Amino acid sequence: MKVIFLKDVKGKGTKGEVKNVSTGYANNYLLKNKLAEEATPGNLRKLKAQNQKIADQEADEKAAAEKVKEALASISVQIKAKSGEDGRLFGSITSKQIAESLKKDHQETVDRRKIELKDPIRTLGHVDVPVKLHHAVTGTIHVHVVEE
Repeated sequence: MKVIFLKDVKGKGTKGEVKNVSTGYANNYLLKNKLAEEATPGNLRKLKAQNQKIADQEADEKAAAEKVKEALASISVQIKAKSGEDGRLFGSITSKQIAESLKKDHQETVDRRKIELKDPIRTLGHVDVPVKLHHAVTGTIHVHVVEE
């Protein structure tokens, strides 16, 4: 019997997959527990429409991420911090401070968790910080740390 999996079933199939399984297994377990539905022409059309909708949403998200990447390329974020000798900061610049400064100065909203700062910035100067905007789109923020 051909079924469309509604949820992941370990060892059998993943959500949205169309697969042949034995009739008894389908009737007594998959359909009964609403883990799958029978692959009728109507259900297959519904699955195709759902997959198309998800693909369209993914394309829209990627396009929005590309637009934000373009905007970030032309922006330089300036952050003031207290520093001691040799340009070492008394604290450090974190991704939260970068995100707040970006929103305040340039009206660009980027989630602080998307800013991939390996280590906090502890010195004065220019730093390019990567930002993961989408799983396929990575931009950079140019951060300039100046003495307060």
